[in-house]
Amino acid sequence: MTPEEQARLDIDKQLTASGWAVQDYARYNAGAAQGIALREVPLKSGRCDYLLLVDRKPVGVVEAKKTGTPLSSISEQSGHYGTKLPDFFAISTQLPFYYESTGVETFFRDERDPEPRSRQVFSFHRPETLAALLAEGSTLRARLAQMPSSHPLLTAGMRACQIEGITNLEQSFAVARPRALIQMATGAGKTYTACAFTYRLIKHAGARRVLFLVDRANLGRQATAEFQHFVTPDTGRKFTEIYNVQHLTSNQLDSVSRVTICTIQRLYAMLRGEEMDEELDEKSGFEVAAALADGCVEPRPRDVAYVPAIPIEAFDFIVTDDCHRSIYNLWRQVLDYFDAFLIGLTATPSKQTIGFFNQNLVMEYNHERAVADGVNVGYEVYRIKTQVTEQGGKVEKGFYVDKRSRETRARRWELLDEDLSYAAQALDRSVVVPSQIRTVLQAFKDALFTELFPGRTLVPKTLIFAKDDSHAEDIVHLVRDVFGKGNDFAKKITYKSYNTETKRYEKSETLIQEFRTSPQLRIAVTVDMIATGTDIKPLECLLFLRDVRSRVYFEQMKGRGTRVLTATDLQAVSGADAHAKTHFLIVDAVGVCESDKTDSRPLERQRSVAFDKLLLGVALGKRDEDTLTTLAGRLARLDRELTAPQREEIAVLARGKTLAQLSAALLGAIDPDKIAATATFIAASENGPCCSGDPVPDPTPEQVEQAREHVVDEACAPFDNPALRDALAKAKQDAEQTIDTVTIDTLTSQGFDPAAKARADGLVQGFRDYIEQHKAEITALQLLYSRPYKQRLTEKMLKELEKKLREQHAAWTEDNLWNAFAAAAPEKVKGRSQAGRFADLVALVRFALEQQPVLEPFAESVTTRFNEWLMDKAKANVTFAPEQLGWLNLIRDHIATSLSIEPDDFDYAPFSQRGGLGKAHQLFGEQLPKLLDELNEVLAA
Repeated sequence: MTPEEQARLDIDKQLTASGWAVQDYARYNAGAAQGIALREVPLKSGRCDYLLLVDRKPVGVVEAKKTGTPLSSISEQSGHYGTKLPDFFAISTQLPFYYESTGVETFFRDERDPEPRSRQVFSFHRPETLAALLAEGSTLRARLAQMPSSHPLLTAGMRACQIEGITNLEQSFAVARPRALIQMATGAGKTYTACAFTYRLIKHAGARRVLFLVDRANLGRQATAEFQHFVTPDTGRKFTEIYNVQHLTSNQLDSVSRVTICTIQRLYAMLRGEEMDEELDEKSGFEVAAALADGCVEPRPRDVAYVPAIPIEAFDFIVTDDCHRSIYNLWRQVLDYFDAFLIGLTATPSKQTIGFFNQNLVMEYNHERAVADGVNVGYEVYRIKTQVTEQGGKVEKGFYVDKRSRETRARRWELLDEDLSYAAQALDRSVVVPSQIRTVLQAFKDALFTELFPGRTLVPKTLIFAKDDSHAEDIVHLVRDVFGKGNDFAKKITYKSYNTETKRYEKSETLIQEFRTSPQLRIAVTVDMIATGTDIKPLECLLFLRDVRSRVYFEQMKGRGTRVLTATDLQAVSGADAHAKTHFLIVDAVGVCESDKTDSRPLERQRSVAFDKLLLGVALGKRDEDTLTTLAGRLARLDRELTAPQREEIAVLARGKTLAQLSAALLGAIDPDKIAATATFIAASENGPCCSGDPVPDPTPEQVEQAREHVVDEACAPFDNPALRDALAKAKQDAEQTIDTVTIDTLTSQGFDPAAKARADGLVQGFRDYIEQHKAEITALQLLYSRPYKQRLTEKMLKELEKKLREQHAAWTEDNLWNAFAAAAPEKVKGRSQAGRFADLVALVRFALEQQPVLEPFAESVTTRFNEWLMDKAKANVTFAPEQLGWLNLIRDHIATSLSIEPDDFDYAPFSQRGGLGKAHQLFGEQLPKLLDELNEVLAA
């Protein structure tokens, strides 16, 4: 099959999936469907690849090209066809809709737009959609261009920052910029602003449906409440009295809702055609993505596919709330899927965020501006240091210590037969020192009504950030003890908050609402549940008993205290002597304000995968070889640690299988021999010998892949059961913590620290400073992280980036940058870049952006991936002759210097000296194009 034929085949499939009846011109049947895609229509000059007809009338053209064809210059050709229709298809006006497609890449434009511009789309629009667009008379982009002047913004009751944000956003819409970013400080009213511009987009621009994406269900409920309470400025009616708003908690879109609020992980599952456990909605997108991606150097998430029930035109606008989170890597596909304007809302934009939104920052309203305007309150830092927190501790042999199960918290005594020494990093992980927590809390209490909040009698609303649920549990009990208060004074708000009165786990919403309004509940302890997004205005104090290495995440956590409220509302929950919320306080007990921060939340880069996340990842479809072998190894280790009751419980949940059997099945799923035997069986059953005694045909590559999927699915099937996953995780968590009741911690210092930094400088040197300080550079950098999901970085793109960097600063050569990093952080630099190796710019930029932990030459990472690829091939019984290996090594070296390889590259040395493209075809046959695509993807990922 030629590349052109393959492209036509792919286009046919996509058109059919989108509801078009694909027909040959000679077999035209006008009554077959509302939308007909007619192939090879003869025109007055030339032929049209596809003519699109809706209700028997021509509405558009599809120009098909072979895969890899640049499409930016093809629009003139497709437009020419639209003016040369045969007389029996002729219309009085120009055809409105034009597509250019290779089957892999598709562009679309509407010639009725004020400035017709091709835009990339995931697939084709449905026929009924094009019919509806024609019936509207004017296009969405035409209406957006007119909206600022024809429908002026009604500003009564709005803050100046909200007016500025909506005005600038609509000006961006007016020139049809596809992505726009609004930065508004926490507490400045981002969601209210979103309600306001959403109302205008629906009423004045005729938007059919707006998608509001959130990170977890709790934030979705919060956004739903905001829409329910939003009063439209022109009618005085509430938004939900005029338009339906759906908070999506199932996989069924409401066809009449104008606003759909949904977690990004749920929409991803819908586009995968999968059901999602409602519990996953309650977890953050970070946690779900981590379960799929953690532990892989180059994770390969499962792609979304076209879903007819959710066409690409399902939404005209997509709003991503707190858009610095969840929109990269795995979830990126959700945004690439829809043909919609993207609007980002965030208080803390990172470099990635700005690049993703094409540097179109329409509103920049940071915390400093918000404080100056009285929209936010500022903060002060109070530092508490203790000896154990800083230095760790030691318990000498001969003392008794407690051993506590993490999960059941059951205790036993143990006599130490050797000294127990632990570092500060082990605190509240493997070792718990109650005295350390108590000392911090006592210092906080002693300073509370003297230094921190003089004149107050009621403890200000305080949120304590803990390391994990077990740590939070310890803190809650010690808070009650230190302050001499009851259970209603301090509570834990995590995913595992248990109510001793009702004997059940409480919903986080109930506890959060109680914390907002109850005068009795003064201190809440959390891990991640209310670290971001959740609105608790009376908060006046944040106490950090955990460090945070993500700049963005830390800024979000600080944002919990910035919100303003009236003196009356504050006094209602904090007493009559709480005259006004003029500032909030950060009590730093771990140096969180002093530690280095990056722009990525560490959860996304965690190399050591938690057992529960590993299990969840397998259930969600993450079944690469590394994941399966890791899980098999952990199950084998766990099998040696189980108690008899645990073995019995797990066997019941696993339908009689032991952990050893589950582990063996996982290892068998990646056994090449087992896969080959299964493939042979499939081949025999599908196209076996015609006569008895004839040899069984060799399985095809498709049958081998089918066999691999079969054995993997069979091995992973038990883990679909959430009860089994929970039981395994519980058994694993029954490991013990040491409770050091011997060490008595001492306070080393406490007091306000004016020099404490909100974020650490990290590796402060020229290149990183340049990235952070010069926005002009972002345009080039966005080529690295603001590309369509399946598009790879090319040599041309990188040379453009290199050129723009050099134009800004002549000293930014690869050699100079490499030497600077090696001098600043030698422990993080592996190897040395070869002089003038321009491809190392990829490694330099990724390292500077904290996208990879170690700086190593790009060629070394390519070699590592190449060797892994060869091993994978060997496991799949794919071998290469010596001459083929020689060519593969040349291809590897070419990618290491030029980022990719194309057939044209074989016309140049060293390939031309060995026979060029002809020799390559002779060695690899018809598999050559597929082989090159595979190597491009694997080696330059």
